[in-house]
Amino acid sequence: MIAAAPQEPGSAARVRRLRQASVALVGVGALGCAAAEALATAGIGRLVLLDGEVVELSNLHRQLLHRTADLGRAKVESAAAKLAERHPATTLEPRCERVTETNADACLRGADCIVDATDGFAAKFLLNDAALRLGIPLMHAGIVRFLGQLMTILPGRSACYRCLFDAPPLAGDVPSCQEAGVLGSLAGTIGLLQAAEVIRYLTGTGVLLTDRLLTYDALAGRWRHVRLRRNPACRACAHVTPHPAGL
Repeated sequence: MIAAAPQEPGSAARVRRLRQASVALVGVGALGCAAAEALATAGIGRLVLLDGEVVELSNLHRQLLHRTADLGRAKVESAAAKLAERHPATTLEPRCERVTETNADACLRGADCIVDATDGFAAKFLLNDAALRLGIPLMHAGIVRFLGQLMTILPGRSACYRCLFDAPPLAGDVPSCQEAGVLGSLAGTIGLLQAAEVIRYLTGTGVLLTDRLLTYDALAGRWRHVRLRRNPACRACAHVTPHPAGL
């Protein structure tokens, strides 16, 4: 368990750090909508929204920044428009593109932290590896049906996603959110917790979800912490230079 890096005291200093921060949020669907709203509300200075998809009717029950009038519109443009109206002090950069192996470094470089709000295993492994390569903290989350999970990865200092899951499951072994469905309120809950992790990290307050996986069963109303350890043989993070204590 790693505490957030100590920063100068006082609420004014914390507000300043949030205003100076840049966050890359990948995926502006269920998790991303909740996390983006919370981050903009907190006063994040620059929020980069990355998603190559458009708003679809079947997703509206859990993607709270989108409306029926936005159907067919790029998710990043729809979300940015709502956020700009409510939070004009936050600089929004909507990028209608899917993060891939080819463009990941260019899309994410320069961010103080990355929010993984994607809904596919391949994307999550890609973001994990890119974050480690770039030395940028990653706030991971995932949801399916009534289950949610999240953890924070500090490159070289805490367990990474591949320490927990070495490789993506085979195609068809685990259903996607689209196939299995997801409780809309669960997405909001986990997305807000992701935003809280970002705020804790940037302001140096509280204890981060490093070396532990927080899970939530919305059907049973049960929270659980699973202790994690860095895998010394992890092919992704074993030789990564430790992330510095501060920003």
